[in-house]
This record gives sequence, structure tokens and C-alpha cells, in this order.
Amino acid sequence: MSAGTYAPKPGAAPLGRMIGAQAALETRMLLRNGEQLLLTVIIPGLLLVLFSTVDIIDTGQGRSVDFLAPGILALAVMSTAFTGQAIATGFERRYGVLKRLGASPLPRWALMTSKTLAVLVTEVLQVVLLTVIAFALGWSPHGNPLAVLLLLVLGTAAFSGLGLLMAGTLKAEATLGAANLVFLLLLVAGGVIVPMDKFPGGVQSALSLLPISALSDGLRDVLQQGASMPWGDLGILAVWAVLGLGAAAKFFRWE
Repeated sequence: MSAGTYAPKPGAAPLGRMIGAQAALETRMLLRNGEQLLLTVIIPGLLLVLFSTVDIIDTGQGRSVDFLAPGILALAVMSTAFTGQAIATGFERRYGVLKRLGASPLPRWALMTSKTLAVLVTEVLQVVLLTVIAFALGWSPHGNPLAVLLLLVLGTAAFSGLGLLMAGTLKAEATLGAANLVFLLLLVAGGVIVPMDKFPGGVQSALSLLPISALSDGLRDVLQQGASMPWGDLGILAVWAVLGLGAAAKFFRWE
């Protein structure tokens, strides 16, 4: 046996392994957080069941679940990629976690990549759960699966950028209040459970430019109306994604 066989080999692990380990950690923290579970799973699920079974809001012709399911899927994306990520990252920044991680061998861009992967894993679980609930309520979706995937990916990018921008520029307490307030406002005014045609014409035009409106309307056009590719909604989400991620990269403060 040659000398040095068991000698330590200092140095950082391969980048892919570091990203995978950090993404797994981020995912576990997301799923163990009670407030995150309330935002990402319980509230969307309850809203879907409540408004699909109780005639509270006029959702137009057809079954309520056919209108509500796409909007609730959009809400789930927003709750994870924006609200949950903004709050968690804001407090990590306040307590110095980001500063310490930024000094580790894991590059800062790789840390943000890990957070994005954790968001995507959580969203997959959300979509599966909400889809099962919707099917149990009688949902019958149809349309182009590729269009649905593009909408969800661009929606995630748009909300992630906005969430990281908020977490990286505001104090943690301000992020907590602002993120929850935005969640509630967009729940009502973003076309999730209330049809956009219930709002006045001028207000409707402005609200349709919001990322939650573009995501919910795009998913509804595909899954309820059978549209092949909602280019207008995809374009709105792409603009929000570029603006949000670009602003977050420029203005994010690690301390």
C-alpha cells in the first residue's frame, strides 16, 4: 500500500454535487415550514374545493372547477416562487445566512440556481396534488401540454425574479408584510377566482398585464378553451421574467 492512500484531499466538491445538495436542503426547508405549507398547499387546495363546490362566484358557463383549476395552479406557482421564496430569502438575508453561504465554495449564482430548483420541485408536488383534487371534483382539462409547461416555467421565472428582488432590497419584516399583501391582492384581482370580465374595462386592461393574470388566463385558455399556444400571455410572462430576474441580479444585496 503506497503512502498517502488515506490522506485527505482538500478542495470543493464538484459544482453539480454542490448545487444538488443545496437544492435538496432548500427543498426540505420549504416543505418543513408550516407557513410555507399553508401558502403553497393548504390555501390553494381549500380555495379549489370551496369555490368548486359552493356557488359563491359566478364563473360563467360550464363547471366551476374547469374555470378555477387553472387559476389555482397559477396561484400555487405564485405562492411558492414569489411569496414563499421572498419571505424565506428575506429572513435568510437578515440572519446572515446568505452572507455565509456567499463565502462558501458554492458560487452565488449556483446558490440562486439551487433555490430555483427547490421551487420547481415544490411546484411539481403542488401541481400533482392540485390536479388530483381537481380531477376528484370533475375537472376535464384539454389542450397542448407543451403550452402548459411553457406557461408554468415562464411564470416561475417571473415570480422568482420579483420575489428575489423584494427579498434582496427590503428588510425582512417589510418583505413579510409586502409579500403577503401582494399575495392577497393578486388572489382577488389577478383572475384566479374572480373572472376578469367582472372588473371595469380600464381596470381590466391594466390587470391583464400582471404576471398572475397572464399565467391564469394563459392556463385557462389552454386547459379550458383548448388553445394551442397563448402567445400574448407567454409574451407578458417573458417580459416580467426578464425584468424581474434582471433587476434582482442588479439590486440584490447579500447583507
